[in-house]
Amino acid sequence: MQNNNAEEKFAALGLTLPPAPAPLGVYKPFLIDGKYLYLSGHGPVQNDKSLIIGRIGEAMNMEEGKLAARQVGLTMLSTIQTHLGSLNKVKRVIKVLGMVNCTPDFERHPFVINGCSELFAAVWGEENGIGVRSAVGFGSLPDNIPVEIEAMFELY
Repeated sequence: MQNNNAEEKFAALGLTLPPAPAPLGVYKPFLIDGKYLYLSGHGPVQNDKSLIIGRIGEAMNMEEGKLAARQVGLTMLSTIQTHLGSLNKVKRVIKVLGMVNCTPDFERHPFVINGCSELFAAVWGEENGIGVRSAVGFGSLPDNIPVEIEAMFELY
């Protein structure tokens, strides 16, 4: 049916998926509409279910922010794995919206969100793992997380 080895590519990275988060508000963490998968905004959930906390430009530097964005990406992969059963069901990344909790003078939002985008490119390949994207700064995010990301994917 599909020629996708996202599961193998992820295994080769040697990373682990945190637990898929349960909604803490009135929303669905994911929604499938036809051949499209929409993921709600995800935060950086760690393996012990705790969140990475801190504002970039204050408590965290941009390298730490980039790692937090990669952790958000892992959390999103966990939601996909948990609810769809396999990363191989995703054909390609369509769109990523990355929100960065940062000080007003911070201007490297795209650098931070690359943490997630580079992960997706490694899992689904350059052609299918990179979609359109926005990376923007916010004055605050829920629970003082450094990064929140939402995305849209095409399914097989």
